[in-house]
Amino acid sequence: MLKIAFHPIYKHPLPVGHRFPMEKHELLPQQLLHEGTCTQANFFQPEQPNDKHIVAVHDPEYYYDLVNLTLDQRAARKIGFPLSRALVQRELLIADGTIKASEFALQHGIAMNIAGGTHHAFSNRGEAFCMLNDQAIGAKYLQQNGLAQNILIVDLDVHQGNGTAEIFQNDPSVFTFSMHGESNYPFKKEISDLDIALENDTDDSAYLKLLEKTLPKLIAQQQPDFIYYLCGVDVIETDKLGKLNLTVDGCKARDRFVLEQCKVNQIPVMCSMGGGYSPKIKTIVDAHANTFRLAQEIYF
Repeated sequence: MLKIAFHPIYKHPLPVGHRFPMEKHELLPQQLLHEGTCTQANFFQPEQPNDKHIVAVHDPEYYYDLVNLTLDQRAARKIGFPLSRALVQRELLIADGTIKASEFALQHGIAMNIAGGTHHAFSNRGEAFCMLNDQAIGAKYLQQNGLAQNILIVDLDVHQGNGTAEIFQNDPSVFTFSMHGESNYPFKKEISDLDIALENDTDDSAYLKLLEKTLPKLIAQQQPDFIYYLCGVDVIETDKLGKLNLTVDGCKARDRFVLEQCKVNQIPVMCSMGGGYSPKIKTIVDAHANTFRLAQEIYF
């Protein structure tokens, strides 16, 4: 059975006009239930994770400043959300959702988190709506518990996974692959193990050709025993922060290719949703829902 991390806290109240579409985290599970892609049995609620799983990835001083709300103002501003206890609790539950979904992926081949993909969280700071790097935390959890050794992170959000690259820059056991917009945020890129920078207006055909050329080769070379997939839908043409030119169908074809590669190679995969900033919330929800529809079709 497909297991999906979700908690009502994922939809965190933000000031009116804030550009982060927080309501997608409530609407996406509703849509999946409404159309019959999922039932309530597919969803599980994350809980408070053990601090040791967080500080295995994040600098303890940064983490405890975050938890105690004692980050300096400049560091807090870079996060892009008004800092509060509820916001930090949300981030902790997202991280636990990814930890538990990673375990479910080992059992069922795949598992998902309705939120997550917080790849701009560095070991010692947060930025761009990311405070704790959920997939990095999940990867370390698996390794430290002897559940996986060689991990591949496939980050196809339109923005480079700069925090993830920094966290694993000296760790050969986690291979970071980011395919992202060249002229997009972050404007100072980190160095992933493999970066593919895309020109503005890259379309379905060019994007998929690159991915199809790259991913099978990467899997063959790295021989991972676990894959994290960050499947941001900010690659689509309507996205306000994207600059690429994929259709919703092209984005779905991307997801199909990645999930089929995981399935055919029998590598468990855990999916975090990442970004999506199209003006119409329906576009964002539909593009994200495709990933869950495909997971059900391909695996179950």
